[in-house]
Amino acid sequence: MSASLYNEDSLPDLLPIYYKRLFPHTALHKWLCYGDPNVSNRREISFTLVGDIYLRYQSFENAEDFAQALHKRFPVKIDIGAIYKQRLESSGSYSSSKTPVEREIVFDIDMTDYDDVRTCCTGAGVCPKCWKFMVIACKILDGALREDFGFENILWVFSGRRGIHCWVADKKARILDDNQRSAIAEYLTLLRGGLVVRKVKFFNMHAATERALKVIDEYFEKSILVEQDILGTYERLDAFLGNIDEGFSPLFRDAMTKVQTSVERWKAFVNTFQTLQREQKIPKHYRYMVEEMKFYYAYPRLDINVTKSLNHLLKAPFCIHPKSGKVSVPFKPKFIEHFDPDAVPTVSQLLDEINTYDAKTKAQEKDLAENSQTSVKIKDYKKTSLLKYVTIFCEFLRGLQASAARNRAIKNGTVMEY
Repeated sequence: MSASLYNEDSLPDLLPIYYKRLFPHTALHKWLCYGDPNVSNRREISFTLVGDIYLRYQSFENAEDFAQALHKRFPVKIDIGAIYKQRLESSGSYSSSKTPVEREIVFDIDMTDYDDVRTCCTGAGVCPKCWKFMVIACKILDGALREDFGFENILWVFSGRRGIHCWVADKKARILDDNQRSAIAEYLTLLRGGLVVRKVKFFNMHAATERALKVIDEYFEKSILVEQDILGTYERLDAFLGNIDEGFSPLFRDAMTKVQTSVERWKAFVNTFQTLQREQKIPKHYRYMVEEMKFYYAYPRLDINVTKSLNHLLKAPFCIHPKSGKVSVPFKPKFIEHFDPDAVPTVSQLLDEINTYDAKTKAQEKDLAENSQTSVKIKDYKKTSLLKYVTIFCEFLRGLQASAARNRAIKNGTVMEY
């Protein structure tokens, strides 16, 4: 069987090799305990095993203990939970006396939440056209977290199939309680309503909203109007007009049905709105109607329940998605424009890359041995396309270390904070 062709049925056979040869357990554990050995046995790490066996409230004494558990259990998925005040027992049992005290702020953005506005794919399907929704979401959310809240240590991770995860790891973020996390989640949520009727409503445009609008405007015409063709059919036009008060929607419908393409219909909408405004036929509380429609189609759609709770679990980086076989890899937000989910390696591909590398270097190692020279042992992940993603993760860890060192220096009075 060719290792580069992933088959979901083969995952139980591939995971033992992946965890033993490729999974960066040392780096991941270093992050989870933030260099503090006293944190390791208080951090919840859950496993989902083959057969949907779910093990919660596990903790590990150190990186070696964590690695041994991975090599013994070979989990299909690893979820990361909170750091608890008390030590978690090795049995993985839960007690109401266990109190979560620290956890990264996390965000989960899933492509299926865009199914009512994307037209190219549905469900688990993802293509370059609808991936632009993730690009927009990443740029807006990353900007807000850094500029509005001052967070610095942010890890972005591709889920392995159809979404992205965000981990805010600054100390000041990790110690926030549920109410504070809820406030951040609500601040970043603009799409309101249920599954049937969801709208955006502005009464003013503050700096954060204007910054998000700049990102949306960068993509709106090409990605939303042209590629998604959101107004290209009468059904889509009806859905669009459904977001407008029924007292005004007929005025827009008349103008928009006189043209055919999404770009033309959007221009007709904007021109009609501007005409009605000049004629003072638009109430003040509708003055941001054009911006509201842009945000409805393009603004990040967050699963805020993931963010609100201190002890909510989220999938760890470098897990294998069982359906796609792809690795859940970190990426840099400033390069999200060039991130291609189709190019993310599968577990089968990575094992194939190891075999190819080893075959090419076997002759070289034989020559070195004959000349009494010692060959250099190379870690297996460095033989594969996983290397660049591990490098990104290690850069994130170095950023955390630098922040921790700076905070210690400020606390000790050896550095002045301006």
